[in-house]
Amino acid sequence: MPEISAKTLDEIDQAKEKEDLKKLEAVFFVSGRWLNMQELISFSDLNPIIIRELIERLKEKYDERDSAIEILEKSEMWKMDVRQEFSEIINKLATGSAEFTKAEQETLAIIAFKQPIKQSVITKIRGNKSYDHVKKFSDLGLIKKKKEGHTHILTLSDDFYDYFSVKNPETNENVLKQLEEEIKIAEEELKEEGEENNSQES
Repeated sequence: MPEISAKTLDEIDQAKEKEDLKKLEAVFFVSGRWLNMQELISFSDLNPIIIRELIERLKEKYDERDSAIEILEKSEMWKMDVRQEFSEIINKLATGSAEFTKAEQETLAIIAFKQPIKQSVITKIRGNKSYDHVKKFSDLGLIKKKKEGHTHILTLSDDFYDYFSVKNPETNENVLKQLEEEIKIAEEELKEEGEENNSQES
């Protein structure tokens, strides 16, 4: 049986690394969201040391090519994204992050437009499904929740602004007016319900 030379071993290692790099790149591309180390291990079947090395290789690869793609990192989480200078183009092609459903995007938009806002107002406008939305945003660190009476006051966290590449400066005034009206109605209804509950208790 012929001996495997050092050169052959080196070529095998390089080929394996190239395949692993492609695998990790595919994971980032398909997921389209922030991934923690445990998820990267689960999706790629690679060990954390190799994953960290490959992430650095990917960053170098995109930098060297002056690519429109980059690998972002924050709090031990990673994500493939379009560089900020190209994000306005992406904004025209998509109406939000692929990580969120349309319903979640709408709930988050209300919080972003009207923070600080009571969760009870959000629930009145968006229904009980908004509880799951708020929990998801809170788990991702996008919003802060502060207990107030029987509800929570919701505000955007600093991470929210890091999480999304751009803010759309061309806000639709009609949408904002409609949103303002919905929030006003919801607040009035909640106030009336509170007064009714108080009169029943007295």
